[in-house]
Amino acid sequence: MKTLLTALVLTFVLTTPAGAQDKPRAGGELIFVVAAEPPSFDGHQEETFAMLHPGAPQYNTLMRVDPADRTGTKLVGDLAESWTISSDRRTYTFKVRKGVKFHDGSVMTSKDVKASYDHIIFPPPNSVSSRQATYGAVESVEAPTPDTVVFRLKHAEASFMANLAQPWNWIYKADILAKDPNWYKKNVMGTGPFKFVEYVRGSHWIGKKNPDYWDKGKPYLDGFRAIFITSASAQVAAVRGERAMIQFRSFTPADRDTLVSALGSKITVQESPWNCSIGVTPNEQKKPYDDKRVRRALSLALDRWEGSKALSRIALIKEVAGIQVPGTPWATPPAELEKLAGYGRDINAARAEARRLLKEAGVENPSTIPWRRRPGSAR
Repeated sequence: MKTLLTALVLTFVLTTPAGAQDKPRAGGELIFVVAAEPPSFDGHQEETFAMLHPGAPQYNTLMRVDPADRTGTKLVGDLAESWTISSDRRTYTFKVRKGVKFHDGSVMTSKDVKASYDHIIFPPPNSVSSRQATYGAVESVEAPTPDTVVFRLKHAEASFMANLAQPWNWIYKADILAKDPNWYKKNVMGTGPFKFVEYVRGSHWIGKKNPDYWDKGKPYLDGFRAIFITSASAQVAAVRGERAMIQFRSFTPADRDTLVSALGSKITVQESPWNCSIGVTPNEQKKPYDDKRVRRALSLALDRWEGSKALSRIALIKEVAGIQVPGTPWATPPAELEKLAGYGRDINAARAEARRLLKEAGVENPSTIPWRRRPGSAR
């Protein structure tokens, strides 16, 4: 019996049907759906899952989030074997694994880690880094020995280690970056568990098992195939017809129920926290949104609690939350969350206060609201 997996996102809930198996079984090919095409192959530049999902298996990062930790807050080394942090939290020293090889057979050293982070933090002219601002506290990256990398910070930064564990921080080959900082936009070559085979736009991306992978015994799979399908109904059909095993982004509750009904015992559903958001962002450079009273009124007027209930039946939305995932150590407790403007349970009182603020600001009937939408939770 073929085990099927499918990923279903309900707000902060990642719903993933998966085969229950105590011990990993070696072999086979994972076939998964990607709902968009990657704009380029450069993880340092792009921000979309369409690049991350098919691209990440070919790379390693220095640090990573522990995949076995359901809270998403435990960090472990990937290419980092160990690390120390100075007492003033401004110097981070990492020991890099020895014997790791790039897919071209060359040995990875601290020089490559330094070059990769220089590419992210201090991008050269005509090279784009989407995460440069994330590392504004970094003063320098050094590689004093082949197995040592040192990050020196201008000031202590509480989120620094978590930032290092972002899945976009792929380690590239220093010699390639030195010759062409944009080489990785059109090419794939890392140290990861899978080697790149081919990408056919509008069709598929294939990776095969790296026999020289440093983490012996892994990967378990012989390879993977990402198939690009933009239509939601076609994605459901691919999983239902057993032409694909998983879709990592989401299906609606209705599509989830359709798959469960059609596949029966071949599919199970697991839920775990997932962090995303829907945002309404007024243009504060324009009137009347340059007045903080107007912006506060807009937040007060939104009924997040009832809205999330309605949206959860048709979309990703489920939980009302703050910045962090509900139920995790850093999440805002519900009692504290409800004290924030727009998060209270009494929507009538909130809207009365919103009308008062608008009247005070001289804007009783705001009309057009410049805004942008991001998928996820009702924040």
